[in-house]
Amino acid sequence: MTASYFAEFPTIAYEGPESNNDLAYRWYDKDKVILGKRMEEHLRFAVCFWHSFCWPGSDVFGAGTFRRPWHAGANDAAAARAKREAALSFVEKLDVPFYCFHDVDVMADADTIGAFRKSFAEAVDHLEELQDRHGRKLLWGTANLFSHPRYMAGAATNPDPEVYAWAASQVRDALDATHRLGGANYVLWGGREGYDTILNTEIGIEQENFGRFLNLVVDHKHRIGFTGTILIEPKPHEPTKHQYDFDTQTVYGFLKRFGLENEVRVNIEANHATLSGHTFEHEIAMARALGIFGSIDANRGDHQNGWDTDQFPNSVEELTLAMLEIIRAGGFSDGGFNFDAKVRRQSVDAIDLFHGHIGGIDTVAHALVKAAAIIEDGRVDAFRTERYAGWQGELGQHIRSSEGTLNSIADIAIERDLVPQPRSGRQEWLENMVNRF
Repeated sequence: MTASYFAEFPTIAYEGPESNNDLAYRWYDKDKVILGKRMEEHLRFAVCFWHSFCWPGSDVFGAGTFRRPWHAGANDAAAARAKREAALSFVEKLDVPFYCFHDVDVMADADTIGAFRKSFAEAVDHLEELQDRHGRKLLWGTANLFSHPRYMAGAATNPDPEVYAWAASQVRDALDATHRLGGANYVLWGGREGYDTILNTEIGIEQENFGRFLNLVVDHKHRIGFTGTILIEPKPHEPTKHQYDFDTQTVYGFLKRFGLENEVRVNIEANHATLSGHTFEHEIAMARALGIFGSIDANRGDHQNGWDTDQFPNSVEELTLAMLEIIRAGGFSDGGFNFDAKVRRQSVDAIDLFHGHIGGIDTVAHALVKAAAIIEDGRVDAFRTERYAGWQGELGQHIRSSEGTLNSIADIAIERDLVPQPRSGRQEWLENMVNRF
């Protein structure tokens, strides 16, 4: 059934910017060396299970529009197996190295905790076979702690400790599975770790429990010898009105409070960044500055909608600014670009899945080429360095040293009769410079 679903499609290959082939890459040349590293190693692309293979094309106003073979009927063992086979086949056809999943994405539905664990274990056995067969790897795994009604009030922040324990079971098994499958990271997305009204919420208890949960996850990581990175994905709101993981800086404050700033990094999603009132590049730059940059969920939102639309990225300009910050952060270590994006509800054919991913991959690859050219040109970074050069001088060093006190710094200003003059930030010149690329 599924072996033939993508059979008519070729393996997608690089043909260059002049190609007229809709099923080819124009910018993603995986072996092209940029800034001393192959493009595939720079970008580490991954395809997600949930949007591309689990979502049936439904929305709050209507039922699913997709007619994938594995969507017919219940999500039983046969359907789940078919979905896994189709997904890994698709990733191989795209010729990208990685995929990502939630536990419930890859398994048959189950009600009891025993049945859930059995179903997930069967899925992991099969994924291990499929990884070997298709030559693909796992960028990250995670547990879905937000879709089931038991998690309507959160998982680690739930007022019911029985729900907390259920969540612990899911995360333990998903982290164990990620370790077994050679995953590079493990992600915790707190999709309902927040609240809708303060009238029924004890924020202090919820945050203490959330911090405790994350410490338990990190402890288990070390117990099992998992060497990958634990990631948190910031999101400001939706589905809950107030999320505890609002943005990168909020997450860092949370990690610092619970002593986890050296154990956990962030998985930054473009659409979540814009929902928080920031730009994508701001969130990456903040993670870089705080030392917690980890991985990326590549997508975009709709400027006219106030929710997470998870569309494929299509702006080279926006992605170039983000890519500059990734390069400045030293690039990915364990992380990569996961396409947390879905084709539109009216894009019902198998070929639409290819078009969505090919377009997103080429947009990111094109942005890498342009960002590398800006870095190699050097003028933008040279201006930034010169603008802060004073901090390398005598006064700047004194201010930042342990000898510097408020008294000593103030006295220098008085003794030297300092008259600092405004200096242009050259914003227009910098914007023009970037646009030339």
